[in-house]
Amino acid sequence: MKKKTLIAGALLLIFTLAFSVFLVASLSGLKLSANPQIDFKTTPPIENVNPNIKGLNEAFVEIAEKVTPSVVYIEVTGTAKKEDKNPWEFFFGPDFRFEQPPMHGTGSGVIISSDGYIVTNNHVVKDASEKGIKVILTDKREFPAKLIGTDPNTDVAVIKIEADNLTVASIGNSDDVKVGQWVLAIGNPLGLTNTVTAGIVSAIGRNVQINMDSYAINNFIQTDAAINPGNSGGALVDINGYVIGINSAIQTNTGYYQGYGFAIPSNIVKNVAQELIKYGKIERGYIGVAIKDVDSKEAKGLGLDKAKGVLIQNVIKGSAGDEAGLKVGDVILAVDGKEVNAANQLQTIIGSKHPGDEVTLTIFRDGATMEKKVKLKPKMESDAGKDINRNQYEEGETQTKKYDNIGITVTDISEKIKNNYGIEGGVYIQNVVPYSEGFNRGLRAGLIIIEVNKEKVYSVSDFDKIIKDKKEGDVVVLKVMTQNKEIRLIAIEIQ
Repeated sequence: MKKKTLIAGALLLIFTLAFSVFLVASLSGLKLSANPQIDFKTTPPIENVNPNIKGLNEAFVEIAEKVTPSVVYIEVTGTAKKEDKNPWEFFFGPDFRFEQPPMHGTGSGVIISSDGYIVTNNHVVKDASEKGIKVILTDKREFPAKLIGTDPNTDVAVIKIEADNLTVASIGNSDDVKVGQWVLAIGNPLGLTNTVTAGIVSAIGRNVQINMDSYAINNFIQTDAAINPGNSGGALVDINGYVIGINSAIQTNTGYYQGYGFAIPSNIVKNVAQELIKYGKIERGYIGVAIKDVDSKEAKGLGLDKAKGVLIQNVIKGSAGDEAGLKVGDVILAVDGKEVNAANQLQTIIGSKHPGDEVTLTIFRDGATMEKKVKLKPKMESDAGKDINRNQYEEGETQTKKYDNIGITVTDISEKIKNNYGIEGGVYIQNVVPYSEGFNRGLRAGLIIIEVNKEKVYSVSDFDKIIKDKKEGDVVVLKVMTQNKEIRLIAIEIQ
């Protein structure tokens, strides 16, 4: 038995050794290690970078390093507006009060003096409570800020912190800005502090209505550098590091960046900021006219050789323009010898002046060019009236006529309307065909046509005599009165 056991053990040992040899041979190509080392490739795919691209990259880095310390993060706390009526009274009685949580917002600002003056947007700080503005610098220092002044017409505001030796931004000349040039937007979008984005200037002199105030100066630099909520009040910077604009608004359907951002030109910001720091408010001079750009049809109807200048659509009674002899239908071609071809361009020039300042306007009227000196006055409101009651047009016998070549139907107006609106006559637009020439040019039911090509019309018969002699392609300029008694000029091409 012992001999057999020894033989079995020996055979088992031989088998085990043979299997081990086979296993080692099978795995001879596999290297195992408890601490594997990867030899990463570190040589660049492109050895010689295009010097132009490298230079641009270095420029962006340098701009960000130099300018970012002059851009601050702003936190604003305000009190929610109180309701005129207590919405909880019905359920809990008149003494119940529900405390609204404080409003909270964020934005950006640009340091313009080493002792703490900061420019930002009016809409960032306008609803702040008395001690509700806090400024955080790029080095994480925090300061309470005092509101120095705001200007809703330009969306510019100035705040002040008590600090010294701050990094001050260099303010450039926005008149030198060109479409297509590189720019960087620096600010704090969506709470992401010290964010830098790059793009180009997409347009200048952009007339974007950021509020419904007819006195607002809407003359923006448009950029495709990404701007989002929180960028407001931050810097738009050129390749020299100059701040050429203060970021203010975006055009979007979602509330976030979709490729179109707008900045207030630095020259406007400088003028407004200086006056706010000096006086705490803005005193602007006004001509007292309603204006619009001149398009090709209006140019043809008014006798201009091309679309140029700014058309006066209404003159406020007693205003500087009224006293200077300006008239509805005049075209302003220049201010103090400087050519103007856009309404917001004229607003910007006049908006930089004060009551009592005198300007010389070059005017085109009835085929002739003349000059008018206008002494600017403070802001005046027009004497707008109540809406016209359409039922008043139905009194008495009236004539009604449809004009397919314009796309409108007009009717005579009553004596009551003439008296109420202080007009001798006119025709009431009863209907406008959707997407007709009249509709596309801005005619709407409820307007009163009081002149055609500067010829007064007292009735449908008068209107018909003028229109029936016009042929296809002719342009007529209609002087109309709106439902709140404002005057407008609308050029219509006969179809």
